[in-house]
Amino acid sequence: MKKAMKFAIGSLAVSFVVLGIKYVAFAVTGSLALYSDFLESIINVGTSVAAIVAIRVSALPADANHPFGHHKAEYLSAVLIGVMIIVASLLIFHEAWAGFLDPKPIEAPALGLTISMGATAINAFWGLLIIRFGRRARSASLVADGKHMLADVVTSLGVLVGVVLVVVTGMVVLDAAIAALVGLHILWSGYGVLRESASALLDEAVPAKTLDTIRGIISTQAPEAIEAHDLRTRHAGAATFIDFHLVVDSEMKIATAHAVCDRLESALEAAVDGAVVSIHVEPANKAKHKGIVVL
Repeated sequence: MKKAMKFAIGSLAVSFVVLGIKYVAFAVTGSLALYSDFLESIINVGTSVAAIVAIRVSALPADANHPFGHHKAEYLSAVLIGVMIIVASLLIFHEAWAGFLDPKPIEAPALGLTISMGATAINAFWGLLIIRFGRRARSASLVADGKHMLADVVTSLGVLVGVVLVVVTGMVVLDAAIAALVGLHILWSGYGVLRESASALLDEAVPAKTLDTIRGIISTQAPEAIEAHDLRTRHAGAATFIDFHLVVDSEMKIATAHAVCDRLESALEAAVDGAVVSIHVEPANKAKHKGIVVL
């Protein structure tokens, strides 16, 4: 978690640097398209701050009011990021409309584009880096932050091409049109972040591959049992919650059943990162003859 926090703080620093560079590009040119690119970078700063807060809160231990921990703080942060992205797109639409009504020529385009390309290169490198780490650390807020940075890269590349077209064709109104397209792209990006976060907040099950791993471990690591049924999974940040009913012989001693559960928990925790396992032991007459047959 300390490493995740370092990445989040690094994202904030990178976002401020990129924001400053893009503002210079906009100030030099007066381009609405570059303004929209700058405005999206303001959201990058906001998303980095949200990621820092989420990582800090999600790392807090479970307490009386939050017995399952604070893992979902990451997803609440990702929802906030999605909302901020959508707000940015609406601001861009407002400026684009004003540009359609009163188009203005772009000044010093070569210098502005060169400055903007430097900011884009920084965003691309850092965005790919934190997405890779965020997925490995199962940090929803870091992944959301990285995805927005990459969305910003795509936006910036489109803006660069568009500004070149404005200069080459002399069609000043294209500047506002490009800004509007940037707004649509950002709006779609925000929707994607909200959709992914919503699935986690609604306790979505683990991926099929992980579920197969869990079923395989239960099937092979408890030969003293009869079956396992009512397997349920959900993920929340870095934690994966696994619970199921384990049917054993009615004459089995409590100590033996407990040892079987300990073995299963250890195997699941070793195979599934952040596994939190709950097992309900039942006597043979509770067998449903379906679910997972123990080998």
